[in-house]
Amino acid sequence: MRHSQLRAFHYVAYLGGFSRAAEFLFLTQPAISEQVRKLEQDHDVLLFHRERKRVRLTNEGEQLFRYTKQYFEVEKKIEEYLSATSAVLDGELRIVADSAHHITFLLGKFCKQYPHVSVTLNTGNTESILENLRAYNAEIGIVGAVPQGKDMEILDLGSTEITAFAANDFPLNSKRSITIKDLSKLPLIFRESGSKTRQKLVDEAKKHGINLKPAIVAEGREAVREVVASGAGIGFVSQAEYGSDDRFTKLKLRDVNILMSESIVHLTQRGDVKVIRIFMDFARAMLPRV
Repeated sequence: MRHSQLRAFHYVAYLGGFSRAAEFLFLTQPAISEQVRKLEQDHDVLLFHRERKRVRLTNEGEQLFRYTKQYFEVEKKIEEYLSATSAVLDGELRIVADSAHHITFLLGKFCKQYPHVSVTLNTGNTESILENLRAYNAEIGIVGAVPQGKDMEILDLGSTEITAFAANDFPLNSKRSITIKDLSKLPLIFRESGSKTRQKLVDEAKKHGINLKPAIVAEGREAVREVVASGAGIGFVSQAEYGSDDRFTKLKLRDVNILMSESIVHLTQRGDVKVIRIFMDFARAMLPRV
């Protein structure tokens, strides 16, 4: 097994094709194909399903890709160590957040201070965020529940109550608050399975002997907001995520106090990755001012 073979495999998997990997590595496509073929042949393993112009990782390929992400990150750490005297921070910072509201106050200032860092921001629920971090598909996560175990480094962003909200014309007889029992009689708009907001609400209702079932399940917080805006039912967010939208009426949950915490997290074993380390130091410095 040679470094060049692993590199060819890694970039085919990362970029989704042999021609893209060849272009990125400044090699020919036949050269990349030969490196991957030799890796498969030497170890008697099939790493890609080749379907016309598409390639798809096999189960064995998926596992090897997890390892090569770590392998090439170590290589990058070595490069960073050898160039540690440089004052310029560059690279890629991939952030996945359950809500962009919890990170936007940091991003503008961070990008201004470190203009050579390419930042991408995607959304997901807590479950999918942790999966992305553990698969090396993101560097930073913003999650609604502190993950169990010691594999994550955690920076607490605080907590706020979960609140209900409805479209202004939703028939609630001018109510500004609502009980858990009331919710059981109303159409509810929930996020997908894996949402901590949804799970906390359902668990709290069960303590009161109430089983909450959604009328509609929407993928992602923005989708929930749009469904609620249509008048289809009641949605739920933390106070910090409610924002300002004149289409909605906020409804306090009167007989419960369900708190939703938010945290910045990253894999503990990646704490010495330069871009992660500097972002976390930056966030710690900024938080007391928020």
